[in-house]
Amino acid sequence: MTMTPQSTLSPTPSGDAPAHNAASKAAPPGVSWPWVTAALIAHTGWGIYPVLGRYMQTVSGLPTLSILVVGGFPMLLLMLFYVIPRNGWGLFRSRQLWLLGLVVVFRSITNLLAARFTLSIYVQLITLMTPFIVIIFSRIFLREPAPDYTGRAILFSFIGAVMMMSAGVGVAGVRLALTASDWLGLALAFGSSVSLAFYMIIIRNTARHDLPFDAVLVFQSVVIMASALTISLIIGEDWSRWLDNGPMDWLVIAAYILLVVFGANGLQIGALRHLGAPMVSSMMAWRLVSALILGGLLLGERLTSWWQFAGALLVLVTITWYLWRQRETRQTDKVKG
Repeated sequence: MTMTPQSTLSPTPSGDAPAHNAASKAAPPGVSWPWVTAALIAHTGWGIYPVLGRYMQTVSGLPTLSILVVGGFPMLLLMLFYVIPRNGWGLFRSRQLWLLGLVVVFRSITNLLAARFTLSIYVQLITLMTPFIVIIFSRIFLREPAPDYTGRAILFSFIGAVMMMSAGVGVAGVRLALTASDWLGLALAFGSSVSLAFYMIIIRNTARHDLPFDAVLVFQSVVIMASALTISLIIGEDWSRWLDNGPMDWLVIAAYILLVVFGANGLQIGALRHLGAPMVSSMMAWRLVSALILGGLLLGERLTSWWQFAGALLVLVTITWYLWRQRETRQTDKVKG
């Protein structure tokens, strides 16, 4: 998975990648509804990513790392024919660029592997907790104060997540509907979110280097591709599985490349630059909705009880309210300043 701008440089990122300094500065007055629509489409792309990733691995039977290689190949072409001619080879001497690249490799591999072992909606659920992880790490490592109501938001989100992953509640209490495979997938998803949180902290401290954002995006994608290819060859993944793809398999692969690698990346870059990171981040909860919809249609993964629906609603409302409140607080502080 490409690590792209799905976040803000403040303690409330929206998910998978850097909101570069250029993006975070661009927050023009008023609301541009075409770009709001673009942001929602981008969040939709990232929301359905675990669904597409789970389908390619569990239904199509494609090796995990080979998916990252194929998905990153178009970015390699952009690197060769656009980024290098425009920015030169000096770009690759940046230590910050390589540090970010190493982090996104771990993020991307664990994120895709998580979808192999547990439900796509669970993976997306853990991803939605990333803003809280960033705030906790910022508090620990950067000594930054946590925004108001952070503790309550974490508590309600955790309760909602437990409700979503439970079979219901009875005399014995809440019964989690999780298998050993689910726990492994959740652990991978959490590790992926932790790496993303560290990524957010790193990008905040390196924004002053003013690296070209499109070059950062493409470079990271190529690093993911090269690393995935190397590991895939070392562990001996069976690439012959690609020869068994049927029409539906190729349709999902095309959706992954067009809607996620290009669509979600490109639209989110534009939305960040025109709306600002806080506004884009405030719509993050939509990802869970899109994951629930496509997961039900493509994989048959659905919430089956009122208890789980109530948990999903609690998570959606809590995260949306919390991120929206942080956006309003920043706007108020900016006016006062």
